[in-house]
Amino acid sequence: MPERSRLKNFLKFGLLMFVLLLLGFAYANPQMGTKKEKVQQKSIDVFIALDVSNSMLAKDISPNRLERAKQFCFKLINKFRTDRVGIILFAGDAYVQMPLTTDYSTAQTLIKSASPDMVTTQGTAIGSAIQLAEESFDTDNKQHKALIIISDGENHEGEAINIAEAAGKNGMLIFTIGIGSKKSSPILMTEYGKTSYKKNAAGEVVQTRLNEGMLKDVARTARGAYFKLQSDEKILKSLDEKIQKIEKREIEQRVFNEFETYFQWFVFLAIVFLVVEFLISYRKSRYLKHKDFFS
Repeated sequence: MPERSRLKNFLKFGLLMFVLLLLGFAYANPQMGTKKEKVQQKSIDVFIALDVSNSMLAKDISPNRLERAKQFCFKLINKFRTDRVGIILFAGDAYVQMPLTTDYSTAQTLIKSASPDMVTTQGTAIGSAIQLAEESFDTDNKQHKALIIISDGENHEGEAINIAEAAGKNGMLIFTIGIGSKKSSPILMTEYGKTSYKKNAAGEVVQTRLNEGMLKDVARTARGAYFKLQSDEKILKSLDEKIQKIEKREIEQRVFNEFETYFQWFVFLAIVFLVVEFLISYRKSRYLKHKDFFS
């Protein structure tokens, strides 16, 4: 094919590669924020305190107490709208897994990963969870806060009621949700790939059961309410009604509320270069075919 141009062959191939590059940028959909403004929202602060002690591994509720509590937490977090939510995990001690935020998807992710292995000290220190929540709320927040405790109520410290009473006087409402059965149940644990029942120092199988009395006393002392985890929807509806009655306060958030997309420019350029590539023939140019650029 004496009239075929080697130069145009490379040129057309290069143009097609450039068109693919432009389409790649267009598919990425580049965006830029055009306005950053202050948004005033009314909100209350809610901490969810989840019991991750070994007793929560009891299987008197399917699949076990902890997994059942996690399922409820997912639904609970979905109920929040503009309220800030935080996560506290507790067993023999308590710690803040996530401070107050409106990032609900992250809250659900952290709840999903919660396990007894995350707390070095075992037990059920409900009082420590209440005290930590009180310390984690904003110091100027006196009447826009609530704490939801999800536990089997097997409290191993005697100060929970007194701590709850002090927190209630400081404006905190405490709602407790009991999970488990009133009948004794063994704790099934898995260590190093082996499953066995938890035993005490004497070699006896440890039994656990729901302590409703403790959870009811904590809720009543802090002007809240107690629920036994059975029908999720009824509890969620009742909780939502009670929480929404709490006076909200205004919080300021800075957010990008407008974005402009620029993919169309890349698509336009891709089309232009595709048309140019189509119009270029494989024949040698009549103006250049008698010229030798390599001599």
